[in-house]
Amino acid sequence: MKKVEIFFRKFLLKLLILLNSADKKPGKVNLSKDSKVLFIRLNRIGDALVTTPLIYAVKNEIGCRVFVLADAKNYFVFNSPKLADEILIFEKGFFPLWDLIRKVNKLKFDAVIDLHDDVSTTVSYLLAYIRVPNKIGLQKENSKLYTNTVPRLDSRKHHVIERVMNLSSIINLNGFSKDINIKYFPVQGALRKVDSFIQNNYPSKKFIVGINISAGSDARFWGIENFRKLTNLLKNYPVDYLILSSTRDLNHAFQISHDKKKIFYSPSFDEFTCIISKIDLLFSPDTSTIHLASLYKKPVFGLYVQYNTDDIIWYPYRSDYETVVTKEPTLENISFESVLEKFIPFLEKQLRQK
Repeated sequence: MKKVEIFFRKFLLKLLILLNSADKKPGKVNLSKDSKVLFIRLNRIGDALVTTPLIYAVKNEIGCRVFVLADAKNYFVFNSPKLADEILIFEKGFFPLWDLIRKVNKLKFDAVIDLHDDVSTTVSYLLAYIRVPNKIGLQKENSKLYTNTVPRLDSRKHHVIERVMNLSSIINLNGFSKDINIKYFPVQGALRKVDSFIQNNYPSKKFIVGINISAGSDARFWGIENFRKLTNLLKNYPVDYLILSSTRDLNHAFQISHDKKKIFYSPSFDEFTCIISKIDLLFSPDTSTIHLASLYKKPVFGLYVQYNTDDIIWYPYRSDYETVVTKEPTLENISFESVLEKFIPFLEKQLRQK
């Protein structure tokens, strides 16, 4: 049944694209401060973070009115006037989609920019039925729905940020610069709370290794015993460690470290972001946390699952980093010894440079 369902979904998508092809426009799309632009990025936190360099550049350089259509799981990434003037939150379902199409048409956008690196069926339906003069996206299977496209850079060679930033070549932007990086703007209250946590629990001001144990799925949990060994290893160096955990993984965190002062968790993404600014090195299996390290240019040691793909890993774009990568679907077979082989030289390098 599943195969039949997938077949019909693909068939309907192809039919949608065929019946709703947009007229192609030559040259660039010229935006001004009077323009109203809709950016679209659904799905997860990391997916949203990697689009912020382009959105920030448009807002900062052109100064137009920016709307972002986001997911309930990632909308808060864009919740700053430096990124978006208004955020629309996508709701699943046939009727919410048609309500969204009507709302977008009433707002009379000058351009819509699809930030998805791959084809999104949901976004394809939206693009097919919204009335916007300029529909911009990367060249992919649904390219006929766009008025303007740019080449999708080779995902085996180019970081996802570079692939998204390539959209700048079709609008009147300067494009790439040395300052291109993740953008996120936590509230000041979150920073004050994190400052207080560090002052109370890390008065010695040693080098802090942040150990993030949480990721988007259980497949990227490295195991309680491995994390315990890592904390024990760090006792041989002039450093402190801090366990970073989601509320979901708190039970794991308490099994890894019996010292509760060395565990940080918060449902606030702002506070979690701010704690990254206070550590000196991040150890993480989670790409969204790794992107936050890039925001603050913190060195990263990352564990990556690169299963069934040749795409380049989502490394921290502006940070020094080292990695251990598995082609297996989980981190289960990454041994502590194989991590140690790369982690110790990387840690010692960062300590020398501090």
